[in-house]
Amino acid sequence: MYGLSRYKLFFLLPGLLTLLAIILFPLIFTIRVSFSGWDAASPGLNFIGGGNYGRIFSDARFWESLVRLGFIATACVLLEYVIAFALALLVWHQVRLRRLTRVLFLIPMMTTPVVMAVIWRTIFHESLGPANDLMQILGIGNIAWLTSAGWATVVVILVDVWQWTPFMFLLLMAGLLSLPKEPFLAAAIDGAGPIRTFFNVTFPAMAPISAGAVIIRLIEASKIMETIYVVTSGGPGTATETSSYYIFIRGLRDFQIGYAAALSITYLVIMIVLLTIIAKLLARYLVKSGA
Repeated sequence: MYGLSRYKLFFLLPGLLTLLAIILFPLIFTIRVSFSGWDAASPGLNFIGGGNYGRIFSDARFWESLVRLGFIATACVLLEYVIAFALALLVWHQVRLRRLTRVLFLIPMMTTPVVMAVIWRTIFHESLGPANDLMQILGIGNIAWLTSAGWATVVVILVDVWQWTPFMFLLLMAGLLSLPKEPFLAAAIDGAGPIRTFFNVTFPAMAPISAGAVIIRLIEASKIMETIYVVTSGGPGTATETSSYYIFIRGLRDFQIGYAAALSITYLVIMIVLLTIIAKLLARYLVKSGA
């Protein structure tokens, strides 16, 4: 048995080394670049110490983009969770064309994000898009979807919710299908109605799955980039500029590679800390309440 275990490790070693190389080399290289003054004027890994990191503390635009990201990510995930849970409950029960409905719900997730972002930008075009045509029919008038700070944020959230609610739906639907039937039978015997059954049985039983789904989507939502790049380009002004898009501007537009690397490492550390705290809070208040 010992020899067999050694052979298993031997066959796993190439994949493990490849995985470590894929993860560790870019991270280590980015850390090294973050301590350099690499930019358009002086390309190279000239060591400048912590100058880039010191610059971050006075970069109000980065911190504003981080707060903006927190708002957009939180709004997206909350809406996706509520809508996906409602759809999952609907499909979970015996409804007509249940299998077809499940497939239709997954179509937005299977499309290319950039392609769908282009379509959404066309829809919300202020003079040519059908969104304002609909507003005219309803008697509301034209809305500055992409040139107003508030409406541009709404559009970004709407596109992300449309794109990724199916992913949340898939996770929650799998959780509902895995729930035992006995608690629901007991609730029915006790005469509990649908609302009481949901809050006393379904929601507590789904708490661990809900926590996992929310964390997964928060991780993905914190990296939102394609939608903002295509739909609003961070505008109007910096109204929809998130941390990842700001790092893109500094690194690939302004070619401040060293500073962009420092921003990336700072952003990574902040996200790890915040998501760890959120995961612990969800485990404490959501999962324990369902235990």
